[in-house]
Amino acid sequence: MVNHLDKSNNPIMVDVGNKKITERTAIAEGEIIFDKNTFKKIDSFKSKKGSINNIAIIAGIMGAKETSRLIPLSHNIPIESVEIDISRNNKKNLIKVIARVKTSAKTGVEIEALTAVSISCLTIYDMCKYLNKSIKISNLRLVLKKGGKSGNFKR
Repeated sequence: MVNHLDKSNNPIMVDVGNKKITERTAIAEGEIIFDKNTFKKIDSFKSKKGSINNIAIIAGIMGAKETSRLIPLSHNIPIESVEIDISRNNKKNLIKVIARVKTSAKTGVEIEALTAVSISCLTIYDMCKYLNKSIKISNLRLVLKKGGKSGNFKR
């Protein structure tokens, strides 16, 4: 089992030096849930702060790239691609964010994908909070992980 503590229980960054470079992919998702009236007001994916969709995509990509600066003990990973998909569910008054992150490295990109979704969701909240502060971010989760020693994972 990989651990972030040394023999004296002090925090360490896990040594991945002996691991093989392999292609790794992770997909994460999350939702921003609105009340019906607020959701109708952002029907065009625009707010008074600009295009919700485009700004949240850029923010998510930036979040994935900055993960090692935000999450203690995570590795600085060379990210090959980040794709952010943002869609609306009009029946449930929510916006769904999906992030796909890919690398060829010695460790995976699950945290990068989760960070991308988190930052995209926080950006949407920030852009819409003037309408209603009770907006809820929910269901942040890893959906898929491919590659690496621990194998594949699919929710």
